[in-house]
Amino acid sequence: MPDRREPIELRLVENISDLSATEWDQHLHGKDTPPGSPFLSYAFLNALERSNSATRETGWLPRHMIMQDDKGTFLAASPLYLKSHSHGEYVFDHNWAHAYEQGGGQYYPKLQCAVPFSPVTGPRLLVPADAIDRKFRLQILAKGLIEVTQKLGVSSLHITFCTEEEAAFLESCGFLIRHDHQYHWKNHDYGSFDNFLTELSSRKRKNIRKERRALRDQGITTHALTGEDISPEHWDAFYRFYVDTYDRKWGYPYLTREFFDQLSESMADQTVLILSYLDGKPIAGAINFYDNNALYGRNWGCVADHKFLHFETCYYAAMDFAIEYGLKRVEAGTGGHHKLQRGYVPHRTYSAHWMENKNFRDAVARFLEQERNLAAKEADTLQQFTPFRNDPGERL
Repeated sequence: MPDRREPIELRLVENISDLSATEWDQHLHGKDTPPGSPFLSYAFLNALERSNSATRETGWLPRHMIMQDDKGTFLAASPLYLKSHSHGEYVFDHNWAHAYEQGGGQYYPKLQCAVPFSPVTGPRLLVPADAIDRKFRLQILAKGLIEVTQKLGVSSLHITFCTEEEAAFLESCGFLIRHDHQYHWKNHDYGSFDNFLTELSSRKRKNIRKERRALRDQGITTHALTGEDISPEHWDAFYRFYVDTYDRKWGYPYLTREFFDQLSESMADQTVLILSYLDGKPIAGAINFYDNNALYGRNWGCVADHKFLHFETCYYAAMDFAIEYGLKRVEAGTGGHHKLQRGYVPHRTYSAHWMENKNFRDAVARFLEQERNLAAKEADTLQQFTPFRNDPGERL
């Protein structure tokens, strides 16, 4: 174990491109351990910055924290951003901001330890899993994140979609813990989609078959593309869908068209673009990413209104892909009770929050205690409405 008396340096990096991919990916995760989800990779974070999707102008000013020893060896890191708003985070604190400013404070800027626009659970305190002194590095990193929050004089620090292990550790460091849930589909080594359907109640099974058949009867087909099969024309079509969805629902798209070109250059083999076609023309699409364990659904859009099209493009086709490639689960992102009836079940997510102002912190702590209780009750209730058969002997 390295001597803990050796000098340790914590510094902020203004652009991830100031580092090398080897430094961020291989060294941080260990030589013999694979990286976490694709969203933590150098390629993904760099694509966000190079494409002007996560920059000062969009309210995501990179300030990644790096830990090194006196020889310049990487020891740990955290993806960190100075935020001027609360958009693109999926852990909503707008009411906190309003209350803080009503009390005479300035909530923004704040620090956000997260992957921009990506509500996917993953490590946020990046220390190699095989590091002998891992606990020591985690302690120094957590302390450093608090100290930089104080040094910058910002209201708060938010570590969103961290792992359960990290949430427990951060709570011991004085962070407030927030719970929520999203919907995941688990692949129990299904040989086919029909194999999965046999585990559902008769009514739910018939309903899903009806939804998929209705699209086929209209001549709509769906295809999953990955790697070199994704062409610039495919990205053009998807970006049109993506922008149209934001124009109708949220006002402006977070990701630029250049971002998807960056993906083709550096992450094509971890990207899955699902497109639905009618009369040979793409009418809807969903972008997903995957690693050895899971498929992560992210954004979708369409330019034609067809019943069940969203379910097919975002959920059923994703399940088909996971079954074909032997992935253990599909993470469908935040929101949407309609996912429950299609085999996606609630899964708890975690975030950690630190505030300098004691009165504000105490108020948030009280709120979070009530919210956690409500979230737990809601998750228990939702479990009662899963589509899976209650009676194993029910006729198929």
